[in-house]
Amino acid sequence: GFLQLNVAKERRLLQAGNYIQTVTLIPGDGIGPEISSAVMKIFEAAQAPIKWEKRNVTAIQGPGGKWMIPPDAKESMDRNKIGLKGKSFFYLRTLLFGYKTPYTDVNLVTIRENTEGEYSGIEHVIVDGVVQSIKLITEQASQRIAEYAFEYARNNQRASVTAVHKANIMRMSDGLFLRKCREAAEKHKDVKFTEMYLDTVCLNMVQDPTQFDVLVMPNLYGDILSDLCAGLIGGLGVTPSGNIGTNGVAIFESVHGTAPDIAGKDMANPTALLLSAVMMLRHMGLHGHAKKIEAACFDTIREKKVVTKDLGGNSKCSEFTDAICQRVKDMD
Repeated sequence: GFLQLNVAKERRLLQAGNYIQTVTLIPGDGIGPEISSAVMKIFEAAQAPIKWEKRNVTAIQGPGGKWMIPPDAKESMDRNKIGLKGKSFFYLRTLLFGYKTPYTDVNLVTIRENTEGEYSGIEHVIVDGVVQSIKLITEQASQRIAEYAFEYARNNQRASVTAVHKANIMRMSDGLFLRKCREAAEKHKDVKFTEMYLDTVCLNMVQDPTQFDVLVMPNLYGDILSDLCAGLIGGLGVTPSGNIGTNGVAIFESVHGTAPDIAGKDMANPTALLLSAVMMLRHMGLHGHAKKIEAACFDTIREKKVVTKDLGGNSKCSEFTDAICQRVKDMD
């Protein structure tokens, strides 16, 4: 019902020629080009109203030795506002969610502030043998990520938001972050709000991850918890993510590495990038196509007949991709 209606509506808009959005595609290194091609093929099978603007780039070092996106890729992203990135050795990630796992009914989202915290790079030597690293927490960034978490929960029919913190120890920094979460909770009374220490979250997560829905946290905690969640759902090979900017720009990518040992061998698993692309479709409001592609992917994995080696099968990346494409077409 809902899926067919939304896909039909999106297809009518596509046929009218006024609903095609250009997306910057950065295939990246290693297996990036292979899994990017797989996603493009599946999107074509689903008739998703997307036009790809490919940028074959590799990260470059900018001022201060920091890795940065090359100017032509940045120009494309600034213009299109939406991007999908394969794998390279620069990382952009904030939002990660899990789906079906060895635990039953796990479906959680971690939302991570991605601009400050311990990753601000403010550190110095006090005296020989003593180094100080400063954790930067600002009211603006904390308020922004807190409000986004509640808006995400409301827009995606999520029941609760949990603020992850250590305000019992870092009373000023994490205290500021927690205060902004509480203020956001006051504006969203329809979403349940809880607070939990980071160490308690880790303990409860491995005991019963089904108790969590949406979690919001500062930068470092998000880095730790996102990988923990990835381990609970089968690893980074099936873990999608997205980075949502305040300037309207959003880029989506898988969080696994470039896997150079299998690059070019048709062995890569495109699931993480495909699910990141599904997240991208939902961000763009293309919920019908997102549901269709996601269902085809999950059903193919669940059947276990045509899946890649890391998913318990012996199929090639191209065979796995073709199987998902066929399921997508069968839904029409």
